[in-house]
Amino acid sequence: MLTDKEMLKIAKRFVRRIVDKDIEPIILLEEIIKKNYGNIYRYQSKEFLLTKDFNKALGGNAPFLVEKKTGRVVTFSSRMTLENNVKAYENTNMAPSSDLYWYPDEDRFSSK
Repeated sequence: MLTDKEMLKIAKRFVRRIVDKDIEPIILLEEIIKKNYGNIYRYQSKEFLLTKDFNKALGGNAPFLVEKKTGRVVTFSSRMTLENNVKAYENTNMAPSSDLYWYPDEDRFSSK
């Protein structure tokens, strides 16, 4: 089982992986949701957080889950509420996509 610190490290690697290199993403530490199976993270661009300029905000930056047992990242849909994403995950009913999961040890996305 991973610690909160280890899961946060994976979360930071993940957002660096998916956000444009010219943008500095920040994990919103005060918004981490802890579940028994992992932590859910939200993120935003540092520049937006400092300036509140909506032109600097990230779009489509849905929350994501880092699984405590495996370290695998589960990407949530930006078209659904967080509550519905969590329900779909807990019911093993996530909509399939080629980038549903990110495996940090292999730096690869997969639908499985």
